[in-house]
Parts: sequence; C-alpha cells; structure tokens
Amino acid sequence: MSNLLPYAIAWAVLAVVVAALAIARKTISSHEDDSVHLGGDSAAAMTEQVTVAKKLDSIDKWGKVLTVILAITGVILAVLYGLQMWEATSKVGLA
Repeated sequence: MSNLLPYAIAWAVLAVVVAALAIARKTISSHEDDSVHLGGDSAAAMTEQVTVAKKLDSIDKWGKVLTVILAITGVILAVLYGLQMWEATSKVGLA
C-alpha cells in the first residue's frame, strides 16, 4: 500500500478550510440584526440584512458540502490506515 501522508495533508488542509468557514460564519452572523425596524431608515437596514442573509446562505451551503466531504474522506483515510497497519503487522512473523 502506498504512503498516505499526502492524503492526510490534503485532509488537514480541508479541515482548516472548514474551520475557517465556521469562523467566517460566526463573524458575519454577529452583524445580523434580528430586530424589526419600523421607523426612520428601515429600508437601509433591510437591504443590509438581506446582504448578510445571502452571505450566510452561501457560507452554509459550502460549509455543509465541505463538512460532508471532510467526514467521508476522514473515514476513508482511517480505513486505509487501518488496513495498512493490519497488513504490516500480519507480515512481521512471516520472514
């Protein structure tokens, strides 16, 4: 079986990207305003909230997709590593 290090590094980079998306979502959602604006400049507040909602929807979409990919590839890497260790230990006593 081949060396899994490049795949593990790619998985770690993907994990960092998912973590960065989570941090970006938290930062953007802190600017979200859930109050109802009835007077004055309600149109400007509404357009700002629509912009924030669109950004959050985009981050949520990519976050969900990349999290699923991260989980699936993590399981695959763990299984491949387990198989590699099992094959290595089963051949130790055969020499």
